[in-house]
Amino acid sequence: MHKLVIASNNPGKLHELQLTLASLSIEILTQAQLGIDEAEEPYCTFLENALVKARHVSRVSGLPALADDSGLCVAALGGAPGVLSARYAGEPKLDSRNNEKLLQAMEGMVDRRAHYYCVLVLVRHADDPQPLIAEGEWHGEIAQQMRGEGGFGYDPLFWLPQLNKMSAELSRDEKAQISHRAQALHILLQRLQIVEY
Repeated sequence: MHKLVIASNNPGKLHELQLTLASLSIEILTQAQLGIDEAEEPYCTFLENALVKARHVSRVSGLPALADDSGLCVAALGGAPGVLSARYAGEPKLDSRNNEKLLQAMEGMVDRRAHYYCVLVLVRHADDPQPLIAEGEWHGEIAQQMRGEGGFGYDPLFWLPQLNKMSAELSRDEKAQISHRAQALHILLQRLQIVEY
């Protein structure tokens, strides 16, 4: 594998993925560079949405593709916002609106447990019968108010009790070591060394 297309237009995700994948001796491209539109994400699971995104980009580009589907799952909300994390408050997709809606939904809730979830799917070609799949979970709590300037998405509300910090208060390097995406990428890179891609 000499080239790999990342099936995402999310700047935060792209930065995190490109940072880690830079260690590979392959050319990393984005779907935007190739003029590929985003795929529909009609499914209720992260895995199905990641798979459809990877297959779409691979089919259009003719190259191997890597898709990420991830989001925030809140225990007291039955796993919501889940796969709808980026558009929880509707269109336009704005982190500030999503965070405000989450704060409202959590008002008066005692159980604040939540986790970020990430699944990565890598396909060699659009009809790859055996996609490479890696998952990661990052556990924390939903805070009572937003804090911190870093990260994206729900990071200003994602409290990490073990670090006594919000995710948005971590440096990029710190987050790149411990996040859900970092965990999934670590597993993916290990599997890439074993599997011939």
